[in-house]
This record gives sequence, structure tokens and C-alpha cells, in this order.
Amino acid sequence: MEKAIERVLFASRWLMAPMYLGLVGALLILLWSFLKELVHYLMILPQLEVDDAVMAVLSMIDLTLAANLVVIVIFSGYENFVSRMDLDDHEDRPDWQGEVDFSALKLKLIASIVAISGIHLLKVFMDVDKYPADKIKWMLIIHVVFVISGVLLAAMDWISNHAKSLKKAKAKAI
Repeated sequence: MEKAIERVLFASRWLMAPMYLGLVGALLILLWSFLKELVHYLMILPQLEVDDAVMAVLSMIDLTLAANLVVIVIFSGYENFVSRMDLDDHEDRPDWQGEVDFSALKLKLIASIVAISGIHLLKVFMDVDKYPADKIKWMLIIHVVFVISGVLLAAMDWISNHAKSLKKAKAKAI
């Protein structure tokens, strides 16, 4: 009975596979948004002012960072929770693929979120007159919370890894 339950539990990881495929759909949505943004700015290129051009580039960078985040989640999540991808011999395989554990994934996620939040803030600061002070204040607070969360996650991982290495060193000494 125990073996059967364990097999079912282990096989249940495949329930995550459709979610990762769904994230491929999210990538398509981001690509569509990126292309719409690009075409929009290409159409108004002759009238584009410098500030507008910078805003356009920031919007496209924002979408690209979000897409990078989705790719990291797809690859790392699938490999950590579902199954290894048998692509070792593929020339385009990213160096980090297969090496990003859950801890590193958390840090990459929070770093991407901080970068995306920072770009949003930069876009707001470039057109600060359009935004009420209260909204800017909350955006800043949320950004600082993301930064602090990232630092705390990194510190917790460092403490955990340091404790594990001390434990291993003590075990070797005995």
C-alpha cells in the first residue's frame, strides 16, 4: 500500500506539466504585446520625441524581462519539479539550465521582479507629472519591499548554506 501511494504521489508531479505549457501561452501573450508595442512606435517614429523613445524602449525592456522571467520559471520549474530535459547535447541549451535549484530560482525570480518594478518606477519618474503623489509613494514602497524581500531571501539562503557546510565540516571532523 505504501509503495502504491508513493508511486501515485511521485507521478502527480506530471500534473504540473500543463501549467508549464500554459506559461508558454503566457510567453505568446508577452510576445504579442511586445510586437504591438514595437509596431506602434515604428508607426509614429517620425514624430517620436526623445522622452517618448526612452519610454518605448523601457516598455519593451519591461516586456522582455517579464518574458525572461517566464522562461526561467518554465525551465527551472519543469526540471526541478517534473522531469529533467534531455537536451544536454543541444548547442543552444542555456548554461544555467539544470543548475538552477529552487533556492536559486527564488533569487532569480525576486531579482527579475525588482528589475521590472525598477523599470516601472523609471517610467513613472520620466513622466512624473502624470501620476498623483500618493500613487508614486505606493510604487516606491512596493519597490522597496521587493528589494528588502530579495535581500532577506538571499540572506536566508546564505545562512542555510553556511549552516549546511558547517554541519558537513563537523561530520568530517568526527
